[in-house]
Amino acid sequence: MARSQPTVLIVDDEKNTREGLRDALEDDFDVYVAGDAEGALAALDAEPADVMLTDLRLGADDGMALIEKVLQRPRPPVCIMMTAYGSVDTAVEAMKRGAYDFVTKPVNIDRLEMLIRRALRERETQQENVELKQRVHRNESLEAMIGRSPVMVRVFDTIRQVAPSRATVLIQGESGTGKELAAHAIHQLSPRAGKRFVAVHCMALSPQLLESELFGHERGAFTGATERRIGRFEQAAGGTLFLDEIGEIDPAVQVKILRVLGERTFERVGGSQTLTADVRLVVATNKDLAKLVAEGKFRDDLFFRLNVVPLTLPPLRTRREDIPLLVQAFLRESARENDKPLRELSPEAMAAVVAYDWPGNVRELRTAIEHGVVMSSSPRIGLRDLPAPVRGDTPGDESVTSPATAPDALDLHHAERLLIFRALEESGGNRSLAAERLGISRRTLHRRLKELRITKR
Repeated sequence: MARSQPTVLIVDDEKNTREGLRDALEDDFDVYVAGDAEGALAALDAEPADVMLTDLRLGADDGMALIEKVLQRPRPPVCIMMTAYGSVDTAVEAMKRGAYDFVTKPVNIDRLEMLIRRALRERETQQENVELKQRVHRNESLEAMIGRSPVMVRVFDTIRQVAPSRATVLIQGESGTGKELAAHAIHQLSPRAGKRFVAVHCMALSPQLLESELFGHERGAFTGATERRIGRFEQAAGGTLFLDEIGEIDPAVQVKILRVLGERTFERVGGSQTLTADVRLVVATNKDLAKLVAEGKFRDDLFFRLNVVPLTLPPLRTRREDIPLLVQAFLRESARENDKPLRELSPEAMAAVVAYDWPGNVRELRTAIEHGVVMSSSPRIGLRDLPAPVRGDTPGDESVTSPATAPDALDLHHAERLLIFRALEESGGNRSLAAERLGISRRTLHRRLKELRITKR
């Protein structure tokens, strides 16, 4: 049953003081009392308080220590210190230990009531802000995963359902379907959202490097190990560790991950100290792990440990109704990233985009839209501004290959390199002028030069 009034716990070893304060406050608050620290903790076990008013001296107990203990509780009260030994030093120490404020004896009841009400108002405001941030956070956590199709609604429902738990999640789906975005959403909607989200792309590392990357190593563990390295399991302590392409890991590393899942412990490479792994594990793969198990390429016991909650992300071709939503989002993103005016797709371009099968899924769609934003010289992106595969062009179609030096089917990187080379040549190598010709900022041009590995000109 909800309380009609805030609750105040008064802790004082002098009976007359605590009873007098109860009489003075009970018209406006639900008041209960305790004579020592043990009684206060027992009272809070029975009924959480909104405010705790405690004396500095509690016989053999210390009011400062009581405040520290109380503030470690899941729902701590606002703590106010009172003492006959008032001094600036005492007040500062009380505040350092988490007290909201400080009053001296004999207590001025009017000031105390005002202090309690102010503390409660501030606490209520803080709670409202936290709840508001949580609501916004819940909405934003899935915002990057765009879709209204039934299959995506089911994906979102699964993410919301599994996120608050500690269960390991196995995300499966084709390349480019957004597996890492799903892992981020699970983390952001979990109680671990305030801690780190650490991602490791397993396929990019050799078995030895991956083992060191995950578990860390001690100095001298192997040639080149000149100092201790903290692994990703330690870096993600209290948070979420995301292992992408889990199907690519070596059997020896599989054994170590299996141990972490079973015992929550591990050692650094070359070390003997046993460490605790307080992490939430989310893994992803674009392969059929069950098939790999049947082929003897993946441990069945690890598969069962990972497959606590399976989550499959659908390919884009199976949810074409989401493509226009994704297009709008990527148009805004690409226009911002390339310092270009916001574009729109012509009806013919949109029809081609929706009809295309997108073997690279959402990642390929994002790239295609950026291609259109860069290539278009008008507010509307036409069919000819899209990559050749999306247009449906076939090799040898001279009507769409320009200039003559371009390959039969342009991809985004080739098209961008061609445009950048031409702009640099026409501007005599001046990057500022080249950026102006391309309609982008010099900063964006520098970034694209680096990403496309254009080092000369």
